[in-house]
Amino acid sequence: MSNLFGILNTGNSGLNAAQVAVATTSQNIANAQNTFYTRQRVSFSASPALSSQGVSVGSGVTVTSIVRIHDELVFSKLRSAATSLSYDTNSSQSLQEVAKYFPDLSDAGIAKDLTSYFTEWNNLASNTTAGSQKIALVQAASTLGGDIQSTRETIRNLQDSVNTQLKSTVDEVNSIGQQMADVNKQIATIESQKGNYANDLRDKRDQLELTLSNLIGFSVSKGNLISNDSVDANMTDTGTQYYLNIAGATLVDGSTFHPLVIDNSSNGSSYYSIYSEIQDGTRYNLTEQLSGGKIGSMLDLRGRVIDPSVNGGYPQDGTIQSYINNLDTFAQSVITETNNIYANSAQKSMQTPNLDLKSNTSLQNAYNNVENGSFDMIVYDSAGKEVAHKTITIDNATTMGDDTFSKSILTQINTSTDDNKDNNSLNDVDDYFKATFADNGAFSLSPTINNNGYTIAIKDKGTNFPGTVGISQFFTGTDASNIDVKAEYKKDSSLIQGYGAPISGNQDVANAMLQLQYNKINFYGKSGSVSSDTISGYYSAVTTKVATDASASKSSYDTNEALYNTINTQFQSISGVNKDEELANLIQYQKSYTAAAKIITTINEMLDTLLGIKQ
Repeated sequence: MSNLFGILNTGNSGLNAAQVAVATTSQNIANAQNTFYTRQRVSFSASPALSSQGVSVGSGVTVTSIVRIHDELVFSKLRSAATSLSYDTNSSQSLQEVAKYFPDLSDAGIAKDLTSYFTEWNNLASNTTAGSQKIALVQAASTLGGDIQSTRETIRNLQDSVNTQLKSTVDEVNSIGQQMADVNKQIATIESQKGNYANDLRDKRDQLELTLSNLIGFSVSKGNLISNDSVDANMTDTGTQYYLNIAGATLVDGSTFHPLVIDNSSNGSSYYSIYSEIQDGTRYNLTEQLSGGKIGSMLDLRGRVIDPSVNGGYPQDGTIQSYINNLDTFAQSVITETNNIYANSAQKSMQTPNLDLKSNTSLQNAYNNVENGSFDMIVYDSAGKEVAHKTITIDNATTMGDDTFSKSILTQINTSTDDNKDNNSLNDVDDYFKATFADNGAFSLSPTINNNGYTIAIKDKGTNFPGTVGISQFFTGTDASNIDVKAEYKKDSSLIQGYGAPISGNQDVANAMLQLQYNKINFYGKSGSVSSDTISGYYSAVTTKVATDASASKSSYDTNEALYNTINTQFQSISGVNKDEELANLIQYQKSYTAAAKIITTINEMLDTLLGIKQ
């Protein structure tokens, strides 16, 4: 009779096992639409056999665990693919936005402005005294300068916006990290009791990991990776060990969370740097090490290297910053070359704006575009006849200086020399004009007492000195942020002169301006690079670079999207719920339950028979 009760327990274990299997299958079906749910399977094992009358008889079935059908290796690939896809998504969107402001067309944007600008110089060359043509020139030049400024400002605003978004994204990373630590604590609490499985919490943690992978690249170690061959041969995570590392810094260590710190007070700039902070308050700058995801894209776009003493506190690198630098280089050369030519137009006096330059500082150390060479100073009388001519040389030791330093610009100009080689010391450049360098940084050429209606012009021969210091400006400013037509020409365009020597019909300056569009000139990058191209050619290269970057980013996005979809399909085939499969399992477990119930019914009948015999 005791054996019958043992068989009854065997049947009962079958009922219980089938109930657990049906419940688990029902959970799978209920979560079939849940993207982050991992399907589960019940792991069974035979209960220990019992010895009866010299024979070992099985004692039923035991539910050993409820297993998540999860492959950690495939999931790791999915995280990595998500990180790459998110990086390209953010980069592609931002670069497509930038590309809108650099239309790769000759009849649109700044390229169109350049054409109009040189057309107006051509018109002025046809009639250097026509007031209407001077007005049109000022309008065309103002439009060119305004559009360059506007484009730069728009790109800078995009860079500023990326910087602002960076802070909120790092805050999001910290929020996810805190949630992970909380989930780890709950997992440890639940699984500390034998037989409890925190499968749903592990699903939640995987969801957090996948969300985090969209924001930043990271590595994670979960300890105990095992497979349950009876249910699933894939490697899945078990245990409570958990370490999540970002760029060498621990974000989550089990149930402990170490937040990232984003701050701009430490670098003295309005742009943020990202730090890891340890318990004693020591910070480690991670800005240059972080990679992948939205944050990696933001940093590569915005720039990572920040020094308040360099570049006005803006990043020294970054894709967007490179576009700003290229636009600055373009504008700087347009300003310099235009003003080099405009200094050829004879003026009664000349003066630079206030220069950020000390008298004893080498010009080549102060400016990246001043070259070795020389420029000529030419004095004309009231009839436009050349009466004096002096050549000023520049090398790497030349300063603006004062009269005590022989290499200085002032000394070379003001020293009494027989420029005309006529043994007359009273009719040379220094007799008509005097150079001064004021404390406020303004360099000027002013008529001397003996000057009576004389004018002076500067003809540069490769030094870029006149255009760099702005001794006679058509364009004011230093780069794309402030390029503009000289204010007094906006007020009174009749002051613009297209001549070189002050002679009626002279069109030398206007013709040189027209020729400038065809000349190859130097473009001086902030990194120290120098390239030679025409003005339109260089600008075309700038627009092409933007368009190429945007196209390459879109291509990379398409590739990584396809890769992500492939890996996600593989992952879902492993961990996702297949309703047909679950319904088939449900029928199987239902039949198992029916069969186990039949065992109990049969044993019950046998017991009734046995009891009837005894009666």
